[in-house]
Amino acid sequence: MYKRSSENWTKHLDFILLDAVCLVLSLFLAYYSYYYYTYHKLFDLFADDLYRNIMILLILIDVFVAVLLNTMHRVMHRGYFIEFSQTVKQVLAVFGVEILLLFVMKWSDTYSRVILSLTALFHLILSYSTRILWKKAVRLYSGQRDKRSMILVCAERDVITVLARTNTEDEAGFAGVVLTDRDAAGESVCGLPVVAALSDAAQYICREWVDEVFFYTDMAGLDAVQEMETESGDEPETGTVASLVDACRQMAVPIHIRVPLGGHKGRSFVENVNGFNVVTVAANYASPLQLFLKRLMDLIGGLVGSVFALLIILIFGPVIRRKSPGPVLFMQERIGRNGKHFKIYKLRTMYLDAEEQKKEFLDQNRVEDGMMFKLDFDPRIIGNEILPDGTKKAGIGEWLREHSLDEFPQFWNVLIGNMSLVGTRPPTVDEWEKYAYHHRARLSFKPGITGMWQVSGRSKITDFEEVVRLDTEYIEHWDLGLDLRILLKTVIAVLHRDGAM
Repeated sequence: MYKRSSENWTKHLDFILLDAVCLVLSLFLAYYSYYYYTYHKLFDLFADDLYRNIMILLILIDVFVAVLLNTMHRVMHRGYFIEFSQTVKQVLAVFGVEILLLFVMKWSDTYSRVILSLTALFHLILSYSTRILWKKAVRLYSGQRDKRSMILVCAERDVITVLARTNTEDEAGFAGVVLTDRDAAGESVCGLPVVAALSDAAQYICREWVDEVFFYTDMAGLDAVQEMETESGDEPETGTVASLVDACRQMAVPIHIRVPLGGHKGRSFVENVNGFNVVTVAANYASPLQLFLKRLMDLIGGLVGSVFALLIILIFGPVIRRKSPGPVLFMQERIGRNGKHFKIYKLRTMYLDAEEQKKEFLDQNRVEDGMMFKLDFDPRIIGNEILPDGTKKAGIGEWLREHSLDEFPQFWNVLIGNMSLVGTRPPTVDEWEKYAYHHRARLSFKPGITGMWQVSGRSKITDFEEVVRLDTEYIEHWDLGLDLRILLKTVIAVLHRDGAM
């Protein structure tokens, strides 16, 4: 899932909300300062109907002015003087509209002009100071958070041109470069490591952590891509820009091309990336508001689920340790969004040597193409036994799996942001190493505890290509409503003991 950069007022919603908070604080300061200085006592603003209404009006006007006039446009790029002048304009516009409304509503004789003037002054000081401090905080956070891993594809002569126009403060920097005019793998160009030759770039992207690929192509490279678009069914020549674009599409890796491109697959839109106008092609994209709501849902669900996980560990942890001495939690390296590695947490339901025993049961794997490993009856699970007469006896581990209780520690992964409530199943490292390009499309979305294929058959699906198809369908049609429907179906499936695969 590609996060599309917002270009309207929602991009700076944080500044708008902070400005409104500063306005409320300014009115409080002005109101209490005036009455304390005049009467040497404090009055309750909320008990004063007039000023309570004035406060509501001011908030609405402030947000309206910020949205309508887009006063926060390029706020992160404004210097001290320009920021001060923009703050003055915002304050004058807000209080100009407020005074006009008070006059129209015939409140002009009932409110104190001193309080309103002090509110405007305090608002100017607080708003300006808050904007400066918040910008510093945003830049500090941007410097500490995980950067997107973007690969640049261009000719060697163009690297310096691209880097000169890249705004590293507000945009994603480049993790590496692939040169289109020579094989320089292992070298460095303008401080950027050359991560692979053009002929090997697709394999590198498939196997490494790559979030996006930026193509700075010349017209010859673009023509090759366009020829590939028009000749349906023909595979592009390997080792070319066209073949790399095609490989990225199969892997659902978002690509940015600095010039218009027609007839492409996936959802596309024009945006500005690193100072260039590009056509971005992705399997799907989400607005910042959609991702905020999804993350909010994850935080709430992750917090509630983590509480239940602690209770489950307290109840079943001693049983697991008694049946199989060792840690209660099982940690395993998994592959997350766009190839990023992370540790997944589960309640341990297998014996400690389960991985070593795996090779003994490869011929019993019920996933037909071997892309995942699942057994109908797994003797590696704690308590599972095959009796001398051939009877299969399930143990505590199987019971925990049947009721999906072993999955609850994954809510911790959701809480810290490695996973989501709804997404795609995170593959193991050995599964990931077998992926073809179109399999990697599953990794374009944050992995989830549940997902489309789990609620479409769960343990009944044995064809990995069907899993990929369902996951890709989920990514292409994702919205918050789909997540809610999948969560509801998951609860129903768990209650019916339709165990996860």
